[in-house]
Amino acid sequence: MKEFNVDISRSLNKKFKSKLLGKFLKAIDEYQLIKPGDKICVAMSGGKDSLVLAMLFEEYRSHYQNENEVEIVYLMMNSGFKDEFIQNHFKLLDIIGIEQTTIPSKVYEVANEMNPKAPCFLCARMRRGFLYSKAQELGCNKLALGHHFDDVIETTLMNIFYTGTFKTMLPKVKSKNYEGLELIRPMYLIKEEEVKKLMNYHNLQVSHKGCLFQEKQINTKRDEMKQMISELRNVYENIDINIFRSAENINLDSTLGFIKDDVKHSYLEEYDDE
Repeated sequence: MKEFNVDISRSLNKKFKSKLLGKFLKAIDEYQLIKPGDKICVAMSGGKDSLVLAMLFEEYRSHYQNENEVEIVYLMMNSGFKDEFIQNHFKLLDIIGIEQTTIPSKVYEVANEMNPKAPCFLCARMRRGFLYSKAQELGCNKLALGHHFDDVIETTLMNIFYTGTFKTMLPKVKSKNYEGLELIRPMYLIKEEEVKKLMNYHNLQVSHKGCLFQEKQINTKRDEMKQMISELRNVYENIDINIFRSAENINLDSTLGFIKDDVKHSYLEEYDDE
């Protein structure tokens, strides 16, 4: 078994403790993401977010849990990554000191055939199903993804702007299709800029072009949200925090309607009873 990089461990406990490791531990505690006896499958995408998530889990396993409290495995679905991308990823794993299980698939190929102009949404859904299935086969009861604070607020705004719903990304969700499996997001409170700082501090450079569609450099709706939020921060620096908190402070007394268990309710249902 590989040894976790000592320099990365040291930096997580010193330079990056408050905004990375501390936020990671806070999310685990606040949202009750991990319990003794869990077997956690950490999904590795080859990107910076999942790599930092793996570093945080290695530090957690080494210094912040009781012996044998949880078991952690790292899983990558090679959905058709370019050779350059995958080789760079394995180089980074060696530097960090992480061993992963890699399973091949044809998700990219299938998604591109079904929707060549915009395969990303379909590809993401197929990848998620693949990961759930393989995590279950490995005997895991939890699947950890590298979504962070910025992903949460971007998703919230995308739902408001493009679907007409107020729906956010939750820190944990029970799978409806894979019994006994739960998705968790331990980086829920960590800002993307802190992820980038850690990677740059240790000179860990990710190859960004894993698939052919990424090479086309087509801006997505999420890219638009990132740009908009960046501009809004120039107007009010805590605007991202307020977007995040809005999902914690929904006032049903001032809401036209809400959906619970797939049933839509109107404020008029209780209006005459007041």
